Amino acid sequence: MTIDDALLNFSPGSLIALSIVLGLIMFGIALDTSIDDFRAVLKAPRAFAISLVAQLVLLPAVTFGLTLLLQVGPSIALGMILVACCPPGNISQVLTYRARGNVALSVSMTAVTNVIYIVMLPVNLSLWGGWHPTASAILENVSLNGWQMLLEIVLIIGLPFVLGFAIKNRWPAFAKKVQPTVKWISLLALLGFIIAALAGNFAFFISYVGVVLLAVFLHDAVALGLGYASARLGGLALYEAKAVTFEVGIRNAGLGLGLVFTFFGGLGGMAVVAGWWGIWDIIAGLALATWWGRRKARGATDSSGPNSGSSANEAEAHA
Repeated sequence: MTIDDALLNFSPGSLIALSIVLGLIMFGIALDTSIDDFRAVLKAPRAFAISLVAQLVLLPAVTFGLTLLLQVGPSIALGMILVACCPPGNISQVLTYRARGNVALSVSMTAVTNVIYIVMLPVNLSLWGGWHPTASAILENVSLNGWQMLLEIVLIIGLPFVLGFAIKNRWPAFAKKVQPTVKWISLLALLGFIIAALAGNFAFFISYVGVVLLAVFLHDAVALGLGYASARLGGLALYEAKAVTFEVGIRNAGLGLGLVFTFFGGLGGMAVVAGWWGIWDIIAGLALATWWGRRKARGATDSSGPNSGSSANEAEAHA
């Protein structure tokens, strides 16, 4: 049996638990989001536009090309495309802070782009997955219902975000008090869930992880590099480029894993790619953020770019 034929074991109760964890993550992001964050995007339109194009257009396109270059199997290819189509993860803000980047910009971009991804995730997955010469057969076999996926994403992303946003703007003091706890509990719960899911299918994971190690390593490196290159070529200062790098390079693979089990029956290649990406993405992101953070502070220089947005002090206040 190949990885394209295997199905991972995942109980309905576990799937519900994953949806709750993902909803909690979005709730935590919303608790740290205010109307000012949306206004901040308007004050730094170039940074936001570069980040949005890199995420919605360039990353899926480059991922598509990478799957063809590596000649991976259909389920691995579709798993890589799915991850590329997922919204940014909230750990991007933590990594931006650790890297001495513009955290206020990161918070603003994550808030706005997650709302956009409610619609764009199923659209991009259907588009790029449908174009793929081998992965498209999987979409045809499962008869992917874009409206059903949209509804699932609204329930997981949309409703928790609206609830958290309402609490933040109605009771800001309460939101500020509980947000750090919600953010870290949800992040640790997601990481634990991914590890548990892989451990529950350990024999399968050990048998096939070697097939996806190189693909995930290169894919993650390409995503981070694409974010940085897009920002610098777009004329952003390093202070903003760090935020864009993590906004593009850090994906919500946990959401991808949930969609794999909900719509694709836990298809082996897709599940292993999304599960391992969720772990490796954090490792690679932390390594890059730590390296950036340990370099000589360049706050005065980096924040003087054409789209500097908020000051370093304002950025730290968001973290």
